[in-house]
Amino acid sequence: MSPPASRAHWSTRLAFILAAAGSAVGLGNIWKFPYITGMNGGGAFVAVYLVCIAAVGLPIFIAELYIGQKAQANVVRAFEATHRPGSPWRFVGWMGLLSAILILSFYSVVGGWVLDFVYRSLTNQFAGHSDEEIKGVLGTLFSSPGRQLFWHALFMGGTVAIVLQGLKEGLERWNRILMPALFVLLLLLLGRALFLPGIGKALTFLFVPDASRLTAAGVLEAVGHSFFTLSLGMGAIITYGSYLGSREALTRTALSVAALDTLIALTAGTVIFSVVFTYGLDAGSGPTLMFQTLPMLFARLPGGYLVSLAFFLLVTFAALTSAISLLEVMVTYWVEQHGKPRKQTALVLGALVYGMGILSALSTNLLAHVKLLGHTFFDLADKTTSSLTLPLGGALISIFFGWVLGPQAAEEVVGPRFKWAARPLMWTARVLAPLAVAVVLVRGLREW
Repeated sequence: MSPPASRAHWSTRLAFILAAAGSAVGLGNIWKFPYITGMNGGGAFVAVYLVCIAAVGLPIFIAELYIGQKAQANVVRAFEATHRPGSPWRFVGWMGLLSAILILSFYSVVGGWVLDFVYRSLTNQFAGHSDEEIKGVLGTLFSSPGRQLFWHALFMGGTVAIVLQGLKEGLERWNRILMPALFVLLLLLLGRALFLPGIGKALTFLFVPDASRLTAAGVLEAVGHSFFTLSLGMGAIITYGSYLGSREALTRTALSVAALDTLIALTAGTVIFSVVFTYGLDAGSGPTLMFQTLPMLFARLPGGYLVSLAFFLLVTFAALTSAISLLEVMVTYWVEQHGKPRKQTALVLGALVYGMGILSALSTNLLAHVKLLGHTFFDLADKTTSSLTLPLGGALISIFFGWVLGPQAAEEVVGPRFKWAARPLMWTARVLAPLAVAVVLVRGLREW
């Protein structure tokens, strides 16, 4: 099954790295990583997380890149192209496609929340209000279906507008704008954080391991996040890898993306904890950290208006670069499998995902009482992907690479210069990574 002759490719290696990093760098880096680090004791959790990135996340990332590059095809056809026509492994591609649809449906809603906070920061609505009033802003947003649907539409509209322009004019062009802008904002925030009284405590908390504060649950959290942070199991990396030329060195490229993703997460953590410790708050405040604790602290901070605006713009850019990779998975599949025009496909799929997202947006107000399997629509989409389809897909991709494609694939990835690394990569993909992700899968299903 040969790829279409007209298939587009990234113009440069840097273009791909920015796009893949954009897919990986999302709300998980700037929202989830800091709060789970805070809840799991800081430095020791970070140390375990870094080991897990190398042992679990990176091998599966390389496997997905290889499958995409080798196949030069969408996430479903990729498994047939690298194995055989009609391969049962295409089920993994279907699962990645389903994950992308479900994730984007509620991710766009959360992206809308961020846009709401950008607007509130821009109009200086946090200034002059008490802590309790600022903490109540999120609840006010949750109770307003119209406001949520508006921001959800705006975020989804921006995502569609980028994807319908194609690889070069859409994804590549906008990642070249959004990712450098994200880096600049993050560096500006870091520069401000360096002059806060809490910076020393933040650096100690993040980078000085204290094994006594690490629990078994924390280790499992580190394993899980090392997998999720690289956008694995949802078809995005396979799809982006399919736009790589056949001569691109995968290992070096994968290391660059993983390093960028990790660096941004750690920098964001440094910024956030420097603010938290400056005001003597508990680092383990949990999921409310970004939408309640930080706005409250920014309002107290000298120059807090600019810090708040920069921070929520940063989060918006991160969310948007991830969202376009999810929509691209769907669009690429539909265009290649059914021969439909890209613009029409992006509009139709964007509208479909927006419609699905309405259920998630209304899960905090009008549909809060509607439960399926004991969950709201928002929680059901979240838990179905995070607890089932993503870890299962990631484990199966690793097994496919290690056992079905085997030694030849591992040797192609590392190249003749590093041939010695082929066997460790192969056995990591065959055994270590699938077992680690299986633990995440079992844990997630138990918590269902």
